[in-house]
Amino acid sequence: MLSIHLYELLLFVVCFLLGSIPWGVVISRIFYKRDIRESGSGNIGSTNALRTLGKRGGAAVFVLDFGKGLVAGLLALWASQALQTALFDGVPGALAVGYSMYLSGEEAASEGAAVIHRTCVIAAFMAATLGHIFSPWLKFKGGKGVAVAIGALFVAFGPVGALIEIAIFAVVVAVSRYVSAGSVAAAVACPFIALYLYWGHPLAIAAFLVTALVVIWAHRGNIKRLANGTESKLGQKKPEPQQ
Repeated sequence: MLSIHLYELLLFVVCFLLGSIPWGVVISRIFYKRDIRESGSGNIGSTNALRTLGKRGGAAVFVLDFGKGLVAGLLALWASQALQTALFDGVPGALAVGYSMYLSGEEAASEGAAVIHRTCVIAAFMAATLGHIFSPWLKFKGGKGVAVAIGALFVAFGPVGALIEIAIFAVVVAVSRYVSAGSVAAAVACPFIALYLYWGHPLAIAAFLVTALVVIWAHRGNIKRLANGTESKLGQKKPEPQQ
């Protein structure tokens, strides 16, 4: 089973690197001849892109950040299927070893396949989100991980779970006019949705909880400004960077 874990680790690394692509910086430098980190809030995400690059720039950054999360999830599905196929073709029943040692036959194979699938999609979600927040191309600094996380959640949670996250975000933003409030609300909801979808799998739930906490931590500056009443509302220009 060591080889399985090595492939899962490789998937994590690939998705981390995919998530780490700083599209906000790329778009701003190539098409706007400026560095998004030197404008507005200094963040590389779509909210700051909208404020500093305009609607087209903001939309482009959002689509690309969301897209890398979705692609990470799709890579996880491919890796999961490839691992299961290789195991079934190579060593029938081997899925029971290390995953479902108390099961046998088809029951063990089914449980083992479920574990591989679960591990791959969660690894992709975590890796892409953390890669965006801690981009090695930006000295392990980056964005706040919301768009890429939602993209990956379309696989990890499925469309319904991901749309619930989007609905929570949208409702909070519509009521408060604070994008950061909607982002934090969606992050807070994430482990609770995971608790329902992954009930009985504590490690899976813990992975979503850790990732959500990192996303909330990435919003620490926004949370402080929300508490102080100095956070910029949606559509409001932010002339000077805030740390």
